[in-house]
Amino acid sequence: MRVALTGGIATGKSHVLTRFESLGVPTIDADLLARDAVAPGTAGLAAVVRRFGNDVCEADGTLNRKKVGAIVFHDLQARRDLEQIVHPYVREMTERRFASLDPERVPFAVADIPLLFESGREIDFDAVIVTACEPETQLRRLMARDGLGEAEARKRIAAQWPLEKKLANADYVIRTDGTFDETNLQIDAVVSRLRSATQPTG
Repeated sequence: MRVALTGGIATGKSHVLTRFESLGVPTIDADLLARDAVAPGTAGLAAVVRRFGNDVCEADGTLNRKKVGAIVFHDLQARRDLEQIVHPYVREMTERRFASLDPERVPFAVADIPLLFESGREIDFDAVIVTACEPETQLRRLMARDGLGEAEARKRIAAQWPLEKKLANADYVIRTDGTFDETNLQIDAVVSRLRSATQPTG
């Protein structure tokens, strides 16, 4: 069973994914795959440089993700161009990871796909988990995490699907407004439900 984990930016997906791992659930982190896609020496990085120029690279040849982020969150076409470079690699690696798992031993696995709905990838999965928190909590977390001003943080949130729309398309919802323990209890409950759903019948 293929399960997607998504949600708005800075709504706690990383913590949720780490909790799944600690419970023995195989996980796939699309953000790490996206980094691999543009690592030094890759065709992906070469394509990014062709599109955005050498200024987006550090002196050691690595991609400056903050510079690219500053560009694509203000330019819809630039964001689409970047996604066309990165997403095919991420999708291929995700498929390989799922295919490598033995369904007899692994009843389900979870892939963290931040832009699941925006990229139309929900059709690739059997179930969708959405992380959510109050808008002001999300804004505060994003500003603190990425060192952004309020206006810039709001732009980045607005660049994604509204959280309400994601929640309407969720099979499972995990609220991250409370303590880590409160969030973990919800994650544990989702794991229990997924294990029950994947138990052989008859």
